Amino acid sequence: MSTPARFDRGHTDDLMSFLATSPTPYHAVANAAERLEKAGFRQVAETDAWDGTSGGKYVLRGGAIVAWYVPEGAEPHTPFRIVGAHTDSPNLRVKPQPDTGAHGWRQVAVEIYGGPLLNSWLDRDLGLAGRLSLRDGSTRLVNIDRPLLRVPQLAIHLDRSVTADGLKLDKQRHMQPVWGLGEPREGDLIAFLEEESGLPAGEVTGWDLMTHSVERPAYLGRDRELLAGPRMDNLLSVHAGTAALTAVATADSRLDHIPVLAAFDHEENGSQSDTGADGPLLGNVLERSVLARGGSLEDRARAFAGTVCLSSDTGHAVHPNYAERHDPTHHPRAGGGPILKVNVNNRYATDGSGRAVFAAACEKADVRFQTFVSNNAMPCGTTIGPITAARHGIRTVDIGVAILSMHSARELCGADDPFLLANALVAFLEG
Repeated sequence: MSTPARFDRGHTDDLMSFLATSPTPYHAVANAAERLEKAGFRQVAETDAWDGTSGGKYVLRGGAIVAWYVPEGAEPHTPFRIVGAHTDSPNLRVKPQPDTGAHGWRQVAVEIYGGPLLNSWLDRDLGLAGRLSLRDGSTRLVNIDRPLLRVPQLAIHLDRSVTADGLKLDKQRHMQPVWGLGEPREGDLIAFLEEESGLPAGEVTGWDLMTHSVERPAYLGRDRELLAGPRMDNLLSVHAGTAALTAVATADSRLDHIPVLAAFDHEENGSQSDTGADGPLLGNVLERSVLARGGSLEDRARAFAGTVCLSSDTGHAVHPNYAERHDPTHHPRAGGGPILKVNVNNRYATDGSGRAVFAAACEKADVRFQTFVSNNAMPCGTTIGPITAARHGIRTVDIGVAILSMHSARELCGADDPFLLANALVAFLEG
């Protein structure tokens, strides 16, 4: 039996705001935490002792967040239902010695993070955002959300072969943005950020900074049936998971499991960090939740054995100009609902039993879904799904929303797909 849809285009409107105000993983988890707080969740510190009380709780660590809701009467061996996602996106990140330049141009030295479509960062007005580490050990978020930097493309008059041979970019030489005129001065960028943040000079001793496009997300097309915006891979899933968890936690329904949102950092470069899916964060949180409710290692094993995770990440919509790059019998379409991602070589964690779990959730939510399989001649990427399944022994299913321009500074999806995904996630978390 289907349940009434909880989300509509208003969810997509809210996603646009979430994307615009989340230029970095640190901002994304702060925004998710704010939404959780409004739904009654409370932050718990990893350094504190945890209690076994019911209700919503969450842990923040860097650019990652794990949130869970313990219903009344939950047993120590109560299983979890997890929505997994990641907070990071490919971009240009500031180097430890950022002040550089040449020939009368002041520039910022950047390093390539993940696998961005480099050409999408050219001739685009860029802001700068991230996390500043201060002398007292605290951190502060910073967001210069106005045109500050630009990676200028070489004029066609100086490289006429580009039309015939295509654009060829050297990651070191061609991707350093300009931000002013004159000679570079050591310490200039950080001094500027201290001033912008109202901090005393010399207060910043460390930084994690990255560029972002300052162009706003927008509906696109005659009928506004498309959505264009940055960092949909994978803040679209983080936003949907946050909305689904808060909806389930605030509903008047009895749950026989514990719903969880786990949004990790560093998926785009392998997930191997203390905030990545291949790190201990999720396992530690779930185990501590079991033990806080008086459980044992036996209870932990029972809980994990009954746990299911939906690893939600964007996938590839069929491209109208490159349809031959897709599997000929699997053409996910923008606007066609969420996708189930399958790969028999375990680049995705989905198997037949996992498909049944997702199909049941979509049927309950009255949401249509599609299936993505890569062309055999085009090996696919991977997600946090196989990592989660292998590291924790948790049954995991890979899903998402089909988009175009993946890893571009600005991506494209169907405007209805975000709320269709969110409705399916609510049904899954309800059980």
